[in-house]
Amino acid sequence: MNAENNIKSFEALRCEKGCCKTDSLELIGEEPLLIHFDEKPYSVVMRTPGEEIFHTAGLCLGEGIVDKVDDFKTIGYDKDLDPNIIDIWLTPERYKKISHILERKTYVSQTSCGICGKKMMEDLNSVLTPAKDGFEVDIEHIFDCVGMLSKKQHFYPRTRGSHAALLFNQRLEMISFAEDVGRHNALDKAIGKAFMEKKLSSARLLVLSSRISYELVQKAARAKIPVIVSKSRPTALAVEMGKSLNMTLACAFESSKLLILCGGNRIKKQ
Repeated sequence: MNAENNIKSFEALRCEKGCCKTDSLELIGEEPLLIHFDEKPYSVVMRTPGEEIFHTAGLCLGEGIVDKVDDFKTIGYDKDLDPNIIDIWLTPERYKKISHILERKTYVSQTSCGICGKKMMEDLNSVLTPAKDGFEVDIEHIFDCVGMLSKKQHFYPRTRGSHAALLFNQRLEMISFAEDVGRHNALDKAIGKAFMEKKLSSARLLVLSSRISYELVQKAARAKIPVIVSKSRPTALAVEMGKSLNMTLACAFESSKLLILCGGNRIKKQ
């Protein structure tokens, strides 16, 4: 992803202590991404351009449309190579299993304000399984991973307008990173990249720049990632869901403060 292509400069008035002056301000770009199934529109999401195939693959995994890479017959840009349109064809067997999802038209990725409706929450929970035990991480290493997130971000230092997601394996080696104007998009891209490269099964720890919401827990659970650490507090519904799925949710503040909301057995304290 070329950061320069997704950053634009605008003139702004900067005021401080009663003194105002004209200044140049850099803002992150945002464009619509249209997702087609069999050339029929399914979803439009606003995102930072780049990594569209990974983004779409991660979204499909999170929404229960696919379970494995082989469920895609093909996935790619449309016939005119428009970077804002992704065409997907699933295998006939997969279509039979998920036709109700494609007809639902109330998927998580369209609801930036959260989940709308009890029935939809029940549908999503039905495709989730509790996280397995066995992975543990030293509390000090968590802060190292959180620190790495900031170092990887290209857009945020300049625009203060992006979110990021970073995946680590059991040895705390980075396996995937993504940054986007949307927090859901950043996670979809990071998961989609690991998914398409067949590394997702090794993912154990997810670090987020944003708060942990119900939707992000759902996406992580679909990816079978047991530990989520963010830079701000989760929602109450996210913690309830994390507990029900045997997941670990925590938030890191500054460089040494960690708040563990559930699943503390996976974090080794000093």
